Amino acid sequence: MKPRFFPALLLPVVALLSACETLFFEEPVSSKPNETFAYLWKEIDEKYAFFDVKRVDWNEIYANYAPRVTEGMSDDSLFQVLGSMMNELHDGHVNLVSDFNISRFDVALLGPKNIDGRVITEHYLGDDYYITGPFVHDFIANGDVGYVRYASFEGDIEAKHLDFILNRYARTQGLILDLRQNGGGSVHNVYNLLNRLTDQEAILYTSAIKSGPDHDAFSKAETVRSKPKGDTQYTQPVMVLIDRGSYSATSFFATATKALDNLVLVGDTTGGGMGLPNGGQLPNGWTYRFSITRTLAHDGQNYENGVPPDVYVVLDQADVARGVDTVIERALQEIQKK
Repeated sequence: MKPRFFPALLLPVVALLSACETLFFEEPVSSKPNETFAYLWKEIDEKYAFFDVKRVDWNEIYANYAPRVTEGMSDDSLFQVLGSMMNELHDGHVNLVSDFNISRFDVALLGPKNIDGRVITEHYLGDDYYITGPFVHDFIANGDVGYVRYASFEGDIEAKHLDFILNRYARTQGLILDLRQNGGGSVHNVYNLLNRLTDQEAILYTSAIKSGPDHDAFSKAETVRSKPKGDTQYTQPVMVLIDRGSYSATSFFATATKALDNLVLVGDTTGGGMGLPNGGQLPNGWTYRFSITRTLAHDGQNYENGVPPDVYVVLDQADVARGVDTVIERALQEIQKK
């Protein structure tokens, strides 16, 4: 059985993975339930990147879950034990995959959903908004502000998309970039978008890959910088709207804004997901993945558990009932302040 690679975020350290796969994922040797359990526990123990941040005592987890594994237990029962054990990490990049189920931890449920699409369409955009590539956008606030909705970093961003949008809103007082419930995608899109919203060159964050069995063993960190691109950049205030459903690549984007002067996070803390997941195959044929890299913000902070907003605000259901998006309204106030 060969190890499997699960692409998710193409970080600078991803080039190291091909050289480390043999080290990380040895050949499974048994399919007995207790040995399958021990194999998975050990893999996570030696290669997971966030025990300290998650404040998880993995030895205690072993003591709690090992007695639940018995010889002759059904596959479904074994899956429930292993999946529950992995979910103790509270990490959306941690999964167990069988032919009948996939374990998962839904980070979006850690906080309230902070967006109502119907309110935005009916009371802010109207029915003649623009769709440019993966972006939905139009003028709001009497034409003084551009509103841009980007629902997923999986949607490819091309230079022509950004050229059109930035030229259209060039004379606005500010932009609102709505990343609420954006579950992530390609980190290349993070850079494609971010490098058009600033003219600053700055250290955004550093990333390192797990390099040994000790919980604090990591490779030398690599630095990621902003590099303004394109004929024009938008340098007016940009309010970036986030919530607990803003995950993975969206958390990378949110972390990067902490280093840039004109970008402000508005809303709720993101769901985190700042590690690159990789995985392999268990002795019984199931596959797994978990985070094996860590990323630190420009100031050294680890936001794996979520990137906090600069301006905290959540959707007020009383506002929603009268067609008002509380988060957008606060973002408009912040633009006016600047």
